[in-house]
This record gives sequence, structure tokens and C-alpha cells, in this order.
Amino acid sequence: MTGPIRQFTWNGQTHQGRVRRNNEDAFLAMMFNQHEMHYLGKIGEAPADDNDFIFAVSDGMGGAKKGEYASKTALQTLTDLISRKFHRGKADLAIDKESVLREFFQAVHQGVQNVGRHYEECRGMGATMTLCWFSGDTLLVGHVGDSRAYHFPHGGGISQLTEDHTVPGRLRREGKISEREARNHPNKHLLERSIGAQPDPVEPQIVSLQFGAGDRFALCTDGVTDGIWDHGMERYIQDPPPYLIDLPPAQRLIKEAMEASGRDNLTALVVETE
Repeated sequence: MTGPIRQFTWNGQTHQGRVRRNNEDAFLAMMFNQHEMHYLGKIGEAPADDNDFIFAVSDGMGGAKKGEYASKTALQTLTDLISRKFHRGKADLAIDKESVLREFFQAVHQGVQNVGRHYEECRGMGATMTLCWFSGDTLLVGHVGDSRAYHFPHGGGISQLTEDHTVPGRLRREGKISEREARNHPNKHLLERSIGAQPDPVEPQIVSLQFGAGDRFALCTDGVTDGIWDHGMERYIQDPPPYLIDLPPAQRLIKEAMEASGRDNLTALVVETE
């Protein structure tokens, strides 16, 4: 730990990429306390105080407009759930947050499924969802799919907090393939777990950790990680080259991933503690 956390700073960007005609990615930033709830802009800062922060990214799938609608449906459903759950403010946060997060994911999963059942043009759509909930000096991560959340400690280094719910992601966790082999695997975009598209109840990965002032976090969709290796993620966040240093961190990631790949939609959301 490096001391008390006084402020959160965030910046986010999404881009359709070089190939896609529409953007199936979406992201969300919210802040709430015992008095009120706010949607946060793409770039901003706010005092830590007694505020809780939720940041999330979602990557839709299904082709045509279905993927775009799936990600927006997932995050809008999440927003509604947060609003209803905490409409009386911080007093409601004295609960088991992990259980609440699991409830959120199941409700979002069912919400996307329901839209697909009622509208023929949305049938079969699905999405990833990766969420970071900051409360005091504790971070709770909820995750389904192959978007990612990274932690960059104040002292240096990088840690991928989430697991890729894909075939190569599983093989890499089992030690059977390398990062390079996972990136080039023919089934790298085949999800084994997703929001809305699978019939069974969804089981999110839940991660909890303590963090300190000076730590950074990044949430991003696979369009970003398709173009940037882990060591590149750390460099662009922690020690960017001169030509990137004046850009907000999320824009650095989008710019570099676009130049390296850009085949998919790209979304990056970076949170810094001060």
C-alpha cells in the first residue's frame, strides 16, 4: 500500500476499427454514494471520499446489428440494476458485494436472453462483460467472456485479473500453449462462456483484491489485446514513449492497437488512483 486513495481519474475510448462498419463495443462509468448517483463522462476525475465507482466494458456478438444491440442491452440492464439496488445510497452497500455481483451478471444474462427471445432479429445475440467495482481500497471484478481487466501496481508490473473464456484461454491457463500460440489459435474468438448466448445460467469469474494509491487498472475488449501484447500494455500505461505521453492512457492503447491490427472494434477504459 502507498497511502490513502484521495482521487480516481478515468478515461475511456471506443472505436469501430479499420474493418468493421459498426461498433459492437460499449463501456460504462458510474459513481454513487449515500446521496446520489452519477453517470460519468469518457474522461474525468472525482474524489474518493465515500464514493463507489463502477466501470464496465462489453463486446457484443451476433453479426449485423445484433452484436451492437447486445452490448448496449447488457450495460443498460446493468445500469438499471445498479440504480434499483442502490437507490437509497451508500447505506445499501453494507451487503455481500460478491453475491450482488453474481446477481447482476445473472440478471444481465437473462435480460439479453429475453430480448433475443422476443425479437427475431436479435435471436442468438450475446456479449462479454467485464466490470470493476471500486469501494474504499477494495476492488471487486466480475467477468464473463474474453474482454479483460488488468492491474498495474504502483511499483511496476502487470497482472491480468480476468481469464479469457475461450478455447486458447483455457489451454494457456493449463500451460499447454504460450501467449503467442493463444493469439494465433484458430478458435481464439470462440467463447466458452458469454452473456446471453448460452442457455445455461452464467457463472461469472469474481476476483477481489486490495489496492493502493498510484495503482492503475485497464479494461479493454479483444480488439485492443489483438494488437497489443501484455508487455506493450504495461509500457503504454506506465511508461509511454514520447510520441504518446500527451495522450490519455486509453487513447494510447487504442492508437497502438489500431496501428498493429484494427481488425475488430476497440474499447479501452483506464482508471488511475491518486
